[in-house]
Amino acid sequence: MDTLKGIPVSSGISIGRAFFLNRSGAGPLPRQTLAESLTGAEVARLDSAFEQFRREIEQARDRIPAELKEHALILDSHLMILKDPKLAGAAKKYIESLRINAEWALDKAVGDLEKAFAALDDPYFRDRIQDVRTVAGRVQARLAGQSGELRAIENRVVLMAHDISPADTATLQTDKIMALVTVQGGKTSHTGILARTLGIPAVIGVTDLESRVRDGDLVVVDGLRGVVVLSPGDEELERLSDLKYQFEAYQAGIMRGCHLPGETIDGYRVKVKANIEMLEEVPTVVNNGGEGIGLYRTEYSYMNRAKLPTEDELYEEYLDLASIMSPRRVTLRTLDAGADKFVSTLGAFDERNPALGLRAIRLCMRHRDIFKTQLRAMLRASVAGNIAVMFPMISGLREIRQAKALLAEARAELRQEGARFEADMPVGIMMELPSAVMIAEVLAREVDFFSIGTNDLIQYSLGIDRTNRYVSHMYQPLHPAVVRSIKHVVDAAHQAGIEVSLCGEMASDPFCVPILMGMQIDCISLTPQAIPGIKRIIRQATMDDCKKLLKLVLESPSVSRTNALVQETIFRQFPDELMFYSSLLDREEMPAH
Repeated sequence: MDTLKGIPVSSGISIGRAFFLNRSGAGPLPRQTLAESLTGAEVARLDSAFEQFRREIEQARDRIPAELKEHALILDSHLMILKDPKLAGAAKKYIESLRINAEWALDKAVGDLEKAFAALDDPYFRDRIQDVRTVAGRVQARLAGQSGELRAIENRVVLMAHDISPADTATLQTDKIMALVTVQGGKTSHTGILARTLGIPAVIGVTDLESRVRDGDLVVVDGLRGVVVLSPGDEELERLSDLKYQFEAYQAGIMRGCHLPGETIDGYRVKVKANIEMLEEVPTVVNNGGEGIGLYRTEYSYMNRAKLPTEDELYEEYLDLASIMSPRRVTLRTLDAGADKFVSTLGAFDERNPALGLRAIRLCMRHRDIFKTQLRAMLRASVAGNIAVMFPMISGLREIRQAKALLAEARAELRQEGARFEADMPVGIMMELPSAVMIAEVLAREVDFFSIGTNDLIQYSLGIDRTNRYVSHMYQPLHPAVVRSIKHVVDAAHQAGIEVSLCGEMASDPFCVPILMGMQIDCISLTPQAIPGIKRIIRQATMDDCKKLLKLVLESPSVSRTNALVQETIFRQFPDELMFYSSLLDREEMPAH
């Protein structure tokens, strides 16, 4: 038995035979220098390959099965990349200036973009380079004369591929796919979204996949731990089969109760909402029992396009989201991105530390025309009656008042134009900077709600970049400073009579949720797939036990003591719930119960 490691992006376990949809075509790209007289023809060959793939995507969009229609949005993002001059334009310049062939030029252009994306501080935006790689890979295939036709699948299989593009979705025989495994991809890639939509396990980023696995090999895809087990022996196969049935029984159980309210045994009610980036995720939110959208990341609409979105485009997107979710509340976070992500539109910015630079509300207030366009779109969409707006990265009172003043200007303009909007649309802020935490009582008087963004709050409070492998082990959600900061924000909000929610990864961590409940948090917002399991834990807890645990945690002087205390308590209270949370602890590290 052998195993390959990757990134788990959709939970579950599947056992079946491998079937490769496509392979990388291994072997180096052709690299040739050209006579100057041939560069024009080479540019035309590159244009033809881009155009061929563009036509295939447009045709695929019309053929997507009804149950996967929401994936047309990702096809649109790939069309944007194809039309964006940054990729094709850079490749053409290399052809003309270096007199090299199209394949080599495109490879160099992708390399330049990879360096630019690698410098971004946000993992979500860094993962968008996967979309660029996918598009470039398909264009490379067209340059090599390969068609876009997919192999037919005859039996149920574990589908493997170098990558799976949104265009592939149109012709995949989804009823015959047991699991997905790819070489390419990041945590937010299309493959994970597709797998979660289909309700099947998926592991991506498996680097040795193509060299180690052949069509027909028996494999086990463990989407809990992010491993692919090759040719398992009888004993291991039996163990994994048992785990598969246990997980399926667990999933069936939590799904049966996912539409029940998040309420403790003794009647304490917690709203459980979802964090999403795209409209296509809405069906998953509804199916998993989401009570609203606690965080809609509006940045996606600004990515992979040559021009900024118009007010009408944003209005239609926000209105569609609100209408589908109605009457459940939808909280739209205003643009939370750095200047480094809009170089083509805003010009170059020389920032040594973008994470502490011109981003989020700071970027918006510097480019008020962009910000007001988004605010006008949100106000117009508020006629749906269930929209709230939220400002990110607020550090103090001045930023709130500036943002609210611009919102008031947008209201006045729309009123003068005779446009309809909700005059009392709720306004909130993200509490993710230590400076905001320290003056939470002051800020609470200015807004209708707080939303605690723990991912950034932890990083800024502890000075930790969780994507840096040298210090990521120091990223501790239950550090005494973090727990006390959250408690301070919750208390300040309640003293001011406003609601407070939490939308970071702590909301989907079963070791943290009981502590948050002990603080009497009003709402938690998490990934849609995590909602059923967290709701189940809430419904098996009591507020008395949560408050006792919180008291012990607040008295703990160190992270190690807190972690040990919490793990012991949570395992004792929820022994059967935690065996599938392998992202928190490896099963081998879990105490016996």
